[in-house]
Order: sequence, then C-alpha cells, then structure tokens
Amino acid sequence: MGVLLPTMSDLSNRNALFWLAGILLLTFVLRLHNAGRYSIYFDEKSTLLISQGVCLEGANQKDVFTKKYFTPAEFWKPKTVADFIEANIRGDIGNSPSYYAILWVWMEVFGLSDLSMRMPSVLFSTLTVALLFLFVRRHFRSNTLALIASGIAAIEPFFVAYSQMARNYSMTFFLTLLGTHLFLLIMERVESERAKERKSGIMKPSSLSHSLSDTSGRRSFSLYLAYGAVFALSVLSHYLAVTVFLCHGLYAALYLRNLRAWISLALTGAVGLGLVSLWFIYGGGAYTFKTMAYQAEFYRNIALTNPTGTPFGLILPGTIPNITKRAIPIFADLFLFTNGLGSALTGLKNAGLALLLGCLVVFLIYRYNRNDNPPIWVKIAVPLVLLAGIPIYSVVPLKFLVLSVAPVFVWLMGQYIVQHTNTREKRYVVLLLLLAFIPTFFLLFMSWRNNHTFGITQRYSGFSFPYVCLLIAMSLRQLASLRWWFAVPVAAVGLVQLYFVSQVLMQIYGGTEGKYTYFEKPRIENPYWYAAQELKKQYAPGDTILYPNMKRVIYSKEIDETYSPVALLDAQLVNVYLPEDATYIQRVDPDEADKIVLVKGPARRKITIFDLKDVRY
Repeated sequence: MGVLLPTMSDLSNRNALFWLAGILLLTFVLRLHNAGRYSIYFDEKSTLLISQGVCLEGANQKDVFTKKYFTPAEFWKPKTVADFIEANIRGDIGNSPSYYAILWVWMEVFGLSDLSMRMPSVLFSTLTVALLFLFVRRHFRSNTLALIASGIAAIEPFFVAYSQMARNYSMTFFLTLLGTHLFLLIMERVESERAKERKSGIMKPSSLSHSLSDTSGRRSFSLYLAYGAVFALSVLSHYLAVTVFLCHGLYAALYLRNLRAWISLALTGAVGLGLVSLWFIYGGGAYTFKTMAYQAEFYRNIALTNPTGTPFGLILPGTIPNITKRAIPIFADLFLFTNGLGSALTGLKNAGLALLLGCLVVFLIYRYNRNDNPPIWVKIAVPLVLLAGIPIYSVVPLKFLVLSVAPVFVWLMGQYIVQHTNTREKRYVVLLLLLAFIPTFFLLFMSWRNNHTFGITQRYSGFSFPYVCLLIAMSLRQLASLRWWFAVPVAAVGLVQLYFVSQVLMQIYGGTEGKYTYFEKPRIENPYWYAAQELKKQYAPGDTILYPNMKRVIYSKEIDETYSPVALLDAQLVNVYLPEDATYIQRVDPDEADKIVLVKGPARRKITIFDLKDVRY
C-alpha cells in the first residue's frame, strides 16, 4: 500500500542493529564536528572554574589576589570540598553538582582543553540517541519505530547545539530519559506481578511484603534502587529535571492501582529526596532558594522598569499575551516538522491559511485513503491544495508551505496511536504527551507567577525532546501506510523542512545560530588558551604578566561583590591553562581594560599578548 515502506512489517533485530550503528556514527560525527572550534562563552567559563573549585572573581582566592603579585602555583593551590561548594554557589546558584563532579574527573584524565571540556556533552548526547532506540524498542515493540525516533534525535538541532556546550544539559537529558525507562520497567513489572496473581487466584493488593529471596523480588528491588539513584543524579544535574519525575507521578496517579507499588515508589522517592536534601542542607543547594527568590525579584524589576536596556535580552512582564508570544517558538521548535516556524505562527493570516489548507489535506486523506480507485482528481488534489497557498503567503512562503503539513503529521500521529498500539502502549502515549508539554508549561506557570519572561527558554524544558522525537517517529511510520498519491507530496514538503533543518545545523557549526548558540557572529578560538600558550613560550625569569580588568557590574552584593575592586576573571581564565607549578610573576593591572601584556625584564618592554576587547562573549 505505501510508497515509503511496502508494509507496516518490522525490521529484524539484526538489520535494526546494523542501521542503529550507522545512526550512532552519524550522531557522534554531527556532535563532534567543530565541537572545539569556538571560544567558551560566559556559562562555560563558569563551568570551567566551578569544576576546578575556583570561584568566579576569586571569592575563595583572597590570599592569592590581595597580594600585589601572584603566581600560577598560588592560583592552583589544592582545593577543598568547601571550595567546590562555594564555587558552585557563586557560579551556578548551587545547581548541577553531579555534572561538575563528573566533569572534574573527566578533565583530571583528559586535560583542560575546550574540546575536552565539551566531550562529556558530546558523549551523553550520543548515548541519549542510543538509549532512545532501546527505550522505544522495549516499550513500543518496534525496531523500525525505534530507528526512526533515534534518527530524528540524531539530527535534532537542539541536541546538536547543546552537545557542543560544556554545560549540564546533555547529561540531564540522558539521565531523565533513563529515569523514564526505569519507571516504565517498574510499571511493567507491577502489571506482570498483578497478572500472575490474578492467574493463580492469589490477590494481595494490600500486602506490604516484597520477598527478596526470589529472583523476581531482587529484580524489583534493583529497579526501584536504580530509579531512586537516577532521580537523585538527575535533580542534582539540573533542578528542573524534577518536572520529568512530576510527569511520572501524574501518570501513576492516572493508571497505577497497586498499593504495594505506590508504597514502594513513595519509599524510593523519599530516599531519592533524602539524598538530594543532603545537598540542600549541607552543600551548595542551601543557597539555591534564596538566590532564586532574589533573581525572581531582580528580573521582575527589569521587566517592569527597563525591559530592553539590559545585557540579558528582552525581559517582559509575565502577562498572558507576553507569555504566549514567548511560548509559541518554544513549542514550535520542539517538533522537527515545525522547527523554526515560531515566527511564522505569529503572522496570523498566513498561518491561519496554511493550517486551514493542512486540515483540508487531512480530510482528503481520511476520506479517500482506503479507496483503491478514487476519482482521478484525488490523486493530484494534495499537491494542488498545498501549493495553493504559495502565491498568497505574503512572507517566507516555503515556511508556510511546511506549516501547512503540520496538521497532517499530527493526524498521522493520532492514526498510528489508534491503529498500531495496544492498551498498555496507549497509556504510555499519555505519559509521552505529559513529558512533551508539562516541562514547558511549568516554565510558563513560573513566568506568570514571578511576573517576568526571562526563564522561558528551550534549554530549561529540553527534557521533552526525546519523547517528542518518538511522537514524530509515529507520524513518519504512519506516513508509510498512505497511498502514494498522498504520501509523496507530504514527504516532499517534509524534505523542504529537512533542508531548513540542515540550514540551522550549518548555522550552529558556523557559530551564527542565535537561537541555540546565543551569538549572531562566530566566536574566535579560545583567547585565554592562546594567551597561556604564548606566555609559556615567551616568559622568562624577571618578566611580569599584566592582566586587564573589565568593568564589573554588581547585581547582587551577596553573590557578585568580593574583596577585589577590579575584575579578576580574565586573570583566572588564563591561569587555568598555565602549568600548576609555574612561578610566573603576575598581577592585575587596574588601569588596563582589555589587554594581556607581558613586561620583559629590566628594560620593561611591553608585549601585547592578546587584546580581549569584544571577544569575552
């Protein structure tokens, strides 16, 4: 029946593994390409310093920077656990300690280069694609669907962009997907045990005993233990990962009717929360809520008084219209077939026409797809309907052409769910929908509650992407079942969107995709690493290194203000790349804003090592 796949039959395990190997190779190459090319930006600077137990602006290095001169050996003095905690507090409000711990171990082994610092993100992103294949194959019983989902994740621009950032996101996406996988395994085991009890005629819904003497009991205990550990690691990788586990709780509230399982999950959650609470009581997390309350007030004041005049971008009051306008591109970019169409959706007339034409295509497919010999006009109707809007759209007609097939993909998704999932899998689809939308709705709610739009950003709800990739895979799988005269034009428009996606990837690699890379012009290679290499080559005993100090803006006295009247960040970032035992004489020049200078010997000849103006990012 279909043009893309002859039937809905599934691939064999052997063929599926062959194709998976190819997808994972593509995944790794897409993420590794240019991963070390561009300089670290401010968040990555925080990552680098936190992972080494160094506070931004040297709050825990007073004995180093209060002296007139200092050396790399003094900068690199051994750090304590308290140093790491304070660095985490000042650099990331106590967030992501599990990520920084893993990154520290990684860089102890592989060094401090930009590529080394970003490699854990590359690897976790690649592992997420592999795990998505296993997740879909295990819970939706289809090798083909699993391959399509993992293939979509492989080329998803959001995943590619964040795999090249030395931040917690890729690790958190992997952990939350693993947590969902373990949660569904627990649900399956609960159902299996319940079915066995029914079959044997032994019903013990209220029994609290869970024998660990048999294999089944030990496996159940291991699942709960692993789930609790992943919960703790996920939340300590990024606090907003809690929204994923909130979705698990909502799903359990809808479908779990087993007291013993509820108690087991409650105990698991309590243990996981207990582990997380240790960080909030004794570690950097103790500072988090206080800082978040301060930030909410800070950004709210900006939104109400000066929404356009800050370095943080446009921050608007958290009104329903403002939140809606910010939410549209977030939801659009979640789905690969609407990626980049957020701006198009704000043009209501063009968007309305495109969606209306898409609904007309859905009607034609619904009405005639089961007809072996439809009227001849039906075979040309879909391309004519889709192309009818091209001369009418007033701007970016090809993007509105892509938008016109969005209703078709949504309908195909629904058809796949109805026709090709069993009762248990249909329940899992409910979980997928919760996971696809609840994290973003949580951000919107917090924006409304705090009365500012600063936190409405894709990375804070990026946990949704793996599940959305699966939903899109269902659409594409169902597309294969359509008559060729319906499938071909829809697939052709899909290829147009694939072209747009490839353009986004090229902009990411070129460093000019502002949506994901935060920059509209490419960064240069890391100037701090370059300066350190030049200093190692040119420094001789008797020389002095002078560091600039950019003007510091004190937003919060408790976080930003230290003992130093001048900025220390440039000096810190160069010293990170200098030998730990070096005795180079260095000082911060209070009169220089941008240049790293080497002063040579008694003659005091000055050599400009690097001018940092406009390259601090």
